[in-house]
Parts: sequence; C-alpha cells; structure tokens
Amino acid sequence: MNPPRVPLRTALESPDSKSRYVRRLFSTIADRYDLITVLLSFGLDSRWKARIVALAETTRGARALDLACGTGDIAFALERAGASVVGLDVTHRMLVLARAKRDRHLNSSVAPWFITGDMMALPFPDESFDLVTTGYGLRNVPDISGALDEMRRVLRPGGQVLSLDFNRPEQPVVRFIYLPYLTLVGSALGYVLHRDPDTYRYIPESIRRYPGARGVVALMLQRGFTNASWQRVLGGFMAIHVARK
Repeated sequence: MNPPRVPLRTALESPDSKSRYVRRLFSTIADRYDLITVLLSFGLDSRWKARIVALAETTRGARALDLACGTGDIAFALERAGASVVGLDVTHRMLVLARAKRDRHLNSSVAPWFITGDMMALPFPDESFDLVTTGYGLRNVPDISGALDEMRRVLRPGGQVLSLDFNRPEQPVVRFIYLPYLTLVGSALGYVLHRDPDTYRYIPESIRRYPGARGVVALMLQRGFTNASWQRVLGGFMAIHVARK
C-alpha cells in the first residue's frame, strides 16, 4: 500500500518533511529534468550556466565542487574551463544521467567525478576546494544557513562560491503575477509529463518560502562569507550570487 499523499504546502513546513519531499520529487523528474529546465527558462538555461562559469575565477588544476549538479551541465563547463571537478547530487538517478553524458563525450578534458551526497553534510574534509558552485540548489535545501556553512567549510581561504537560482521578486504586485503564472505553467507541465499537476507546483511554492536574492546575500554575510553580491538574470526573476570565504 502506498503511503498517504502529503499536501505540497504541508510537505514544505519543516526541514525534515521538505528534505523527504525534495528527494522524492527529483527522483520522479530526473529523466525529464533537462527538458524542464529548457522549457521553464525559455531556452536560456545554458546561457545562465555559462555566465556562472565565466564569473568563476577558474584556473587550470583548480579544485571545483558543483552541488545539486543534476545531469552535470555546470560540472562539464567547469571541467572544460580547466578545473578538476566533483559533481554532487542527492538524487542518484541524476548522476546516472550525468555519467551517461560524460561517457558519450569522454575525453581527457571533460571528465568530472560524480558522487551521491547531501549538501547539508558534505563528504569532504575542510578546505578541500577552490570553488563551489550550485545551480538551483540553495532554494531546495531544507536549511539554507546549514548548506552555506557546509559550502564555506569545504572552501579554502579566499575560495569562491557561486549560485544560480530563481529570485523571489521584492515587489508584491510582481509576485502577485509571477507566482500564479509559474503555478499555472507548472501545473500544466506536471499533468502532461507526469499526470500530476503538483509536480512542478513545487517551484512557485518554494519561491514563496525563499528569502530572495537580497536575503541570500544577508545569509551569506551572516555565515562568514565576504564580498557577497548578486546579479540580476532575466530582469531579476533569476539571480546569480557570488561570494568569497
């Protein structure tokens, strides 16, 4: 017998229930993850990820960690830029797909190492990496402050962290239009792809609970990062954060 279905808003009310919900969700959507990122970004997702890599001060041989790496787009781009990359994701199926991409295009310059792991408890020693990146990661963790602490712990002094994610619009009128729009689009995609409208309703619901770009800057500074800032993407509906240890 299947366990009773937990309403989306209830599932996001506590860190533990959010963690369980997100793990199940991304296992469900893994095989359509690349398609969904293209559709929801109007085909611009690859440009945004390229911008992350351009902002990263990557030098040949630098050690980079890409968190919530999904099917590996940022990890592959960092490797092509000369870094030695580890990609980590909590969803094993995502990493199966990432490894398949790697094996299809295997060469000495594009070969990240992918491992299953949790952003809240990184399986690496202190000061292991020169660079930490994440695409759509911080909004999905059960505790942003805890994730930032782990990112800072594994960074070497002077190391750089970069994050790409949805923003939470500051103006109430914009939120009033934007979040229902995402709910409508997400419901339609969820039904068409999974016969479950709630599947992508998670995105606007998670944005409602997200501190937004300025709030993430404040959290970065509180957790000990320096030079924390954010850049507008897609007119401010998305954001890239950059900070240093």
